[in-house]
Amino acid sequence: MTRYLLAGGGTAGHVNPLLAVADRIMDREPDAVIFVLGTAEGLESRLVPARGYELLVVPRLPFPRRPNGAALRFPGRFRQIVALIRAILVEKKIDVVVGFGGYVSGPAYLAARQEHVPIAVHEANARPGIANRLGARLSRHVGVAFRGTRLPHAIFVGMPLRREIERLDRAALRREAIAHFGLSPNKLTLLVTGGSKGARSINETVFAAATSILGAGWQILHVTGEGSEITSTDLADYLIIPYCDRMDLAIAAVDFAVARAGAATVSEFSALGLPAAYVPLAIGNGEQKLNAREAVAAGGALLVANADFTPDWVAGQLVPLLEDRALVADMAARARSVGVLDGADRMVDLVVSAADGQVHLSR
Repeated sequence: MTRYLLAGGGTAGHVNPLLAVADRIMDREPDAVIFVLGTAEGLESRLVPARGYELLVVPRLPFPRRPNGAALRFPGRFRQIVALIRAILVEKKIDVVVGFGGYVSGPAYLAARQEHVPIAVHEANARPGIANRLGARLSRHVGVAFRGTRLPHAIFVGMPLRREIERLDRAALRREAIAHFGLSPNKLTLLVTGGSKGARSINETVFAAATSILGAGWQILHVTGEGSEITSTDLADYLIIPYCDRMDLAIAAVDFAVARAGAATVSEFSALGLPAAYVPLAIGNGEQKLNAREAVAAGGALLVANADFTPDWVAGQLVPLLEDRALVADMAARARSVGVLDGADRMVDLVVSAADGQVHLSR
């Protein structure tokens, strides 16, 4: 019986692949014991217990970005958290630590190293975060979601996907999905989403350019995000909803997407062969642009800067593409060519290799 500590959280980008790996471990090893290390503030505080796993909470300690009082206190607080995690590793008799990035992963990697517990790392973004850059130096079992991610010992495994995405048959589910949203079965559908919180620039641009999209013979499924000022429209074939709790059905129902380029979004769309126009988040360290790079290079996606995503761009670039159904179909095949559906299995293979002390060879 192997005892696992999975460390990560804060955002869905860390929590969802963590849960996908946890579920796949349990599929393979029903007698495994899994603990999740996180914080009380992150999404893991809600999602992990809801999935049936025990959450072990440590204080949230952001890495300091500038010299100030918090930076002076950081080393001492960091050592305290490492010591706390070392005690957890001993008390819970952990056999392997698996980190997914986020605030808790950095100290978890150091605690594991000091207690001689094997480490495996998964990096979801094309540009690694601070914690996983540390973890990759302490382990030879480093899985990455995107080819070309620059980390020591990186092995491409893809993104561990949610079970409902991994097993989704878009063609078989299409009729049910279209009926679920009340869409027309006789028109192609454009999905617009900025994530659960929405993206104001995407929402406003698509709303302003909707008539040109509809004029191309398409219908629109627009997930605005909760709190958006855009809540309704009088236009036919334009469905606006604030939140979608069945993204599997949304993906099955649509033929093209406009979205941010978060790691999970790009990975899911590519794995399922959904072509997209990606509008990377304009802030941050530029990882969203890099996340979309491979799909764009393969011809399965477009990339447009946030500042350039305007109604004129939609009318001049996106609408002509949507009018070319052969091109849309070709882009779908090209997107699928770089996608991976078995990322959870690949990552668990890597974790098992780490636990067994083996050198893992990429597939």
